[in-house]
Amino acid sequence: MKKIINKTENVVEDMLQGMVKAHPEYLKRISESNVLVRKKSPVKGKVALLSGGGSGHEPAHGGFVGLGMLDGAVAGEVFTSPTAEEVLKGIKAVDGGAGVLLIIKNYSGDVMNFEMAAELAQMEDISIEQVIVNDDVAVEDSTYTIGRRGIAGTIFVHKIAGAAAEKGWNLENVKRVAQKTIKNVRTMGMSLSPCIVPSSGKPSFEIEEDEMEFGLGIHGEPGIRRQKIKSADEIADALLDNILKDMDLAKGDEVALLVNGLGGTPLMELYIVNKEASNLLKEKEIKVYKTMVGNYMTSLEMKGVSLSLLKLDEELKKLLDSKADTPAFKQL
Repeated sequence: MKKIINKTENVVEDMLQGMVKAHPEYLKRISESNVLVRKKSPVKGKVALLSGGGSGHEPAHGGFVGLGMLDGAVAGEVFTSPTAEEVLKGIKAVDGGAGVLLIIKNYSGDVMNFEMAAELAQMEDISIEQVIVNDDVAVEDSTYTIGRRGIAGTIFVHKIAGAAAEKGWNLENVKRVAQKTIKNVRTMGMSLSPCIVPSSGKPSFEIEEDEMEFGLGIHGEPGIRRQKIKSADEIADALLDNILKDMDLAKGDEVALLVNGLGGTPLMELYIVNKEASNLLKEKEIKVYKTMVGNYMTSLEMKGVSLSLLKLDEELKKLLDSKADTPAFKQL
């Protein structure tokens, strides 16, 4: 294992300290916790958004704390769900009196601990709602989930629900538009390599130099098949084909496209994948309204890419276009 770290048991602590030092204009850390919140949190009278999960997916989730997106993010250990106690600290820290929406990726530990924290918060008279993101079309059940996994499409949920909350919508309507986004977003990914969790010091899976894993999860969970490496165009075609089979899209529909790197993929390669994905959608007469290319939800140093499509209507377009200003997402 070759990583630029100190002690393996301190990687999350060191990272959180570094994030706050890098972005003091955006972030503050709740004392004795792994919770990052907005610098001026809580925002009184605004619905608060709290998300999080295991570390190792940066910039998710702390990088999306700020204006127009999240109010707080709870970091677990690497690829490990945060505890209910930590989530409860996050809920209390961001609650501005208008309620808190929890945005949870569909992993068993995350769902269990966020729901437990929600119950505890409700006992303290905090209004809580939650949504569970399950955008991965690759597999129905996996190592860590019942049902589909929540992966990079979660970023669209952060952005759209965050915009609604920033506009002063109430908790019921912020949850409604978050659910609407989840209903209309689909994702699929692939990888050329595993990643190495610092605490284990070993690759998350073994793969030959001339192979790729198709449909894997962001923790290295198995995909739907392993095959010889294909060209970028063939990879984009296969990912998009699986996504479109699972979506109700017609000619003339508009979508947002997210080309997401898994941590070890050069931007050059992401743009090459985007070129083909955009061309394929154009051939199908599906309009790409907005494109996002970069590292949004990673898997440590994994070499790979995922594609996400969000079917848009006028409401979702306006919210997607709304102002956001966070360490990892700026739309001014």
